[in-house]
Amino acid sequence: MQNAPLRIGIVGSGFAGKFHHKNLRGLPAVTVGVTSPRAASREAFAAEIGVRAYASVDEMLPDIDVLDICSPPSSHATYIHKAAAAGKHVIVEKPFHGFFGSPELHSKEEMLAAVTEELREIRRVVSENKILLGYAENIVYAPAVQREREILETSKAQILRMTAEESHSGSHSPVYGIWSEQGGGSLIGKGCHPLGGVLYLKRKEGLARNGSPIRPVAVSCRTHSITRLPHFEDRGYLRTTYKDTEDYALLHVIFEDGTVADVMTSELVLGGVYDFIEVFANNHRTRCHIQPVGVVDLYSPDRKEFAGMDLMEKISSNEGWIPAYPEFGWSNGQFYEMRDFVLSMREGRQPECDLDVAIDTTLAIYAGYLSADRRGAEVQVPRI
Repeated sequence: MQNAPLRIGIVGSGFAGKFHHKNLRGLPAVTVGVTSPRAASREAFAAEIGVRAYASVDEMLPDIDVLDICSPPSSHATYIHKAAAAGKHVIVEKPFHGFFGSPELHSKEEMLAAVTEELREIRRVVSENKILLGYAENIVYAPAVQREREILETSKAQILRMTAEESHSGSHSPVYGIWSEQGGGSLIGKGCHPLGGVLYLKRKEGLARNGSPIRPVAVSCRTHSITRLPHFEDRGYLRTTYKDTEDYALLHVIFEDGTVADVMTSELVLGGVYDFIEVFANNHRTRCHIQPVGVVDLYSPDRKEFAGMDLMEKISSNEGWIPAYPEFGWSNGQFYEMRDFVLSMREGRQPECDLDVAIDTTLAIYAGYLSADRRGAEVQVPRI
């Protein structure tokens, strides 16, 4: 069985599940099943890719080696526990975890405390059951970020500060903007991406220079709801249907060595997804362009010419000059993350983006929410 392909079962029948399946091509792994709460959805996905539709995760677990969790974040912890108890490796989409109660009924202190304990329990079950967990933060696998990792490891550079952002014009998800469904707003929904990237790079710096990762110890944060301001003028290009979550956040991160990073995120940016990480080190400076990237410049005189084509994520019109993808998922790392997960699980090694990155990202976000609730006061990031 050593040479047999890994059998992967996908939870969730949306975009992430389909993209994970697509990116198994050429790898020693195969999708054998899919499950989702809605029967019609899972059966349609299963028929599309030619696999079995399972009624539940419990039904699917005996037939797989890896549970690939592409369902909403509120379900992640439950499925991780089920997979770990069955001795199955896990891939988990982002955001990794959160607090899914109403912010009107629960304080940010309660949220941070609850999430900390739940993450501690996830770490315990993963460790005790000796499974591997891959955290699907694609920015970690972006070619630009991996190139910066190589530069750090080769030159033993010291990162002094970083700036990073992910923003666009708002999610299409009907439940985005509802805290009990998403665990927060822009800070967790979009900020998890650049934050995960900067935390990963500091970990790699520490391992290269001193043999141990450099972790975040404190954050300061401000969040705002710009599109809910009484004088906001809605021209129809930005999403505005946010019930109880923020549409802008600024997170200042302080690391163990006293260096810093500033992460911005919002639903207030037109023209497609805008994300980057910029590194200011003691021997170099790197601009990691995630999206858009200047590889393919495409011009269309009429938006109808390329209607329905994936040219740039979240762009509102395929008209004029477009910095198009060379291939969807290439510049933002989605093309590479599944390769790392599959090979690491076959070889019995930790993936580049692992449970440690997932936990630190989640804890920093919820410490950020507590800081924002205290109008930007510094909050310690819990240690597990």
